[in-house]
Amino acid sequence: MNAQDPLANLHPLREPALIGWWPPAPGWWILAGLAILGLLALLWFLLRRYRANAYRRQALAQLHELHEAFVATRNPGEYTAGINALLKSVALHAYPRRDVAPTNGDAWLQFLNARVRAGERFQADYTSAAYRRESPELDMEQVQRAARNWIKRHEVAR
Repeated sequence: MNAQDPLANLHPLREPALIGWWPPAPGWWILAGLAILGLLALLWFLLRRYRANAYRRQALAQLHELHEAFVATRNPGEYTAGINALLKSVALHAYPRRDVAPTNGDAWLQFLNARVRAGERFQADYTSAAYRRESPELDMEQVQRAARNWIKRHEVAR
C-alpha cells in the first residue's frame, strides 16, 4: 500500500441485499385483480355465446341427419321439405314469431336470402320445391350448402 494514497485505506463498498419479488407492490396486486376479472368476464361471455348458439349446433346436426337420409333414399321432395321445416324452426328461435310464422313462398325465400351473402343464397325455386311431392331439378348439394350457411351465419334479431 501506498501511504500517500488515503483511498487505499478504505474498505470495499458493501452492496445492499437484493430486493425480493415477494410481496409484490400494490400496483401488481391491482393488475392481477384486473387480469382475473378480465378472464372471468371473457369466460362468462364465451359461455353465454356457447349456450346461445346451442340451437345452431342442434340444427346443424339435424341437417346432417337429413342429408344422410337423402343420400340413402334419394327423395328430393322429402329432403327439401325437411330442410324447409328445419329452417323455419331455426328462424322461429332466432327471430320474432310475428316475422317468421306467417311467411311462406316468395316471402319466405326473401326472408332467408336477405340474411346471407350473395354466393350462399337459396335457388329461386327452392320454396316451391319444398311444398311439392315432385320437386323441380334443384342442385341438392347447393341447397345443403345454403341451408348450412344460413344456419351458421344468420344474424339473430336483437
